[in-house]
Amino acid sequence: MAKLLLVHAPQVVFSSSRSLVSATALYRRPLPVNSKFTSSDSHSPHIVPRLRSRRFSARAFDDSPAELEKDEPRDGVVRDEEYPTGEMVYEDRNAWESIVVKFRMLFAYPWQRVRKGSVLTMTLRGQISDQLKSRFTSGLSLPQISENLVKAAYDPRIAGVYLHIEPLSCGWGKVEEIRRHILDFKKSGKFIVGYINICGLKEYYLGCSCSELYAPPSAYSFLYGLTVQASFLGGVFEKVGIEPQVQRIGKYKSAGDQLARKSISEENYEMLSVLLDNIYANWLDGVSDSTGKKREDVESFINQGVYEIEKLKEEGLIKDIRYDDEVISMLKERLGVEKDKKLPTVDYKKYSGVKKSTLGLSGGRDQIAIIRAGGSISRVKGPLSTPGSSIVAEQLIEKIRSVRENKKYKAAVIRIDSPGGDALASDLMWREIKLLAEAKPVVASMSDVAASGGYYMAMAANTIVAENLTLTGSIGVVTARFTLAKLYEKIGFNKETISRGKYAELLGAEERPFKPEEAELFGKSAQHAYQLFRNKAALSRSMPVDKMEEVAQGRVWTGKDAHSRGLVDALGGLSRAIAIAKQKANIPLDKKVTLVEVSRPSTSLPDILSGIGSSVIGVDRTLKGLLDELTVSEGVQARMDGIMFQQLGRDSLASPIIDLLKDYLSSLR
Repeated sequence: MAKLLLVHAPQVVFSSSRSLVSATALYRRPLPVNSKFTSSDSHSPHIVPRLRSRRFSARAFDDSPAELEKDEPRDGVVRDEEYPTGEMVYEDRNAWESIVVKFRMLFAYPWQRVRKGSVLTMTLRGQISDQLKSRFTSGLSLPQISENLVKAAYDPRIAGVYLHIEPLSCGWGKVEEIRRHILDFKKSGKFIVGYINICGLKEYYLGCSCSELYAPPSAYSFLYGLTVQASFLGGVFEKVGIEPQVQRIGKYKSAGDQLARKSISEENYEMLSVLLDNIYANWLDGVSDSTGKKREDVESFINQGVYEIEKLKEEGLIKDIRYDDEVISMLKERLGVEKDKKLPTVDYKKYSGVKKSTLGLSGGRDQIAIIRAGGSISRVKGPLSTPGSSIVAEQLIEKIRSVRENKKYKAAVIRIDSPGGDALASDLMWREIKLLAEAKPVVASMSDVAASGGYYMAMAANTIVAENLTLTGSIGVVTARFTLAKLYEKIGFNKETISRGKYAELLGAEERPFKPEEAELFGKSAQHAYQLFRNKAALSRSMPVDKMEEVAQGRVWTGKDAHSRGLVDALGGLSRAIAIAKQKANIPLDKKVTLVEVSRPSTSLPDILSGIGSSVIGVDRTLKGLLDELTVSEGVQARMDGIMFQQLGRDSLASPIIDLLKDYLSSLR
């Protein structure tokens, strides 16, 4: 019965393309990094004077479209280059600082001790969370990967890094953040060696940024290009007797296309083509920068369809062809370790336990709060949700309020990695972030995706920072209800509805099509929801409504294109967002600050047991996600679903039927 309710209840969805997209991974030219490798950020001294912050009027909380349309654009738009880049500058320690660090390491806990001359080993594989993880939970965490590279750069016990790069299924925002930290680590003068078994475009983009890159002779190469596949359910519904009644507001709102059409629309084709062009061009630029090859030469190599790993060596795209044990032997020789001795190493898990304070990387007195918001948005915690897997509005609002009320925080950075979800929850968080932004500077930092409800949250901040290929925008509405009259007739099922009230059957009478007055109300409610979303976006971005209309209409943008259209203020990662937060809080950019992670992982007994259980049993995260999709969701949705960039030749081997069903289940929410 829960599934029937999900199918029949009409929903207003703020979402991006619902087309199922599978693509080969590509990316972009790296941006300057704005981190000093620690919570005590140090930034480039080439900074302009403090810039005026965006101000919000009381009308920001008025839902009236007429009132919102009166807002005028602000007169002092800040260009990207006028924000501090916060580019990392590696600083050698003086004699006294070195003595203090050695003293602290001497008295460190046993589990935090590392043998001198050790190599930090990390394996990057699969999903990478944007959330912090406790020692009891499995999986990789972007904040901890980044912090490990930061610590290793300054740790006198670490000689270098050996990075195994396995097939990745995270988004490109996270890949770029890791790449940025790899490039920063190289400034320390230590080596970082990459090793790759399956050479997809995403994996190679990371690997080519290392000092050296190796692969075994049997390695797979999938450097073939970029492809997109869009799936449509219109023909399937027609055969089984289901009639989708779709009301789409925004010509790029292709969620409705997937339900009602049998082929791709011109608008959807245009949007996806532009996304692919951005990814392809930026990946070529990034590889060209790292390898020193001309862009056209890199593109020519891709178009040759090379599958032999030997060709990569011949073209200078990898250092050499060696097995893992041969690379280890090479490192032993480089570090002067005897052949019969074991290479001293420290792995990702253990090194994550080394405190920054032990290495003299603790921050200053001024504090900046980091609020992490990742996953699908819901108003309350669901029965199947796991810690850190979603944004629960009531929990995040509590954290936002605590930051607003605590005077020790000079500014806040909200790190968003979300395709959206419940529209009511998004709006409630938008309100709290807006109030926080009136009390102290707030900077939104976008990771892989911050679209629909994710963008709804971000637009409440004073400044928005996105990666070049963050998926964002998706300001639009689609409503859908399914008429099952023909299906019921085929299977011999009958349903009779008795109601009171002219529109009582709008939500439940799926056994018949809309009456004219019901269809009119259905359309008006969708239009109203779209206007609220669009007008709040216009107000938050200090943009005329007619100009916002041009970039809204449900279109998904890359961060680069969103920036050129005024939806985003600056391009960069978390470290740049921190630099901007310091500037807006009147903190000197060369002064150390302490970053306080407000969204720390839970250490409650149930969550610990859940983490241990996941490690021992190996619960498939994909299954958890599918179970979440089957959970009943009430109310309007502000969600971007269905755009997934995958490695051709690996992820595309998954059953298209399973992909279709998963995508369809998502559309029912």
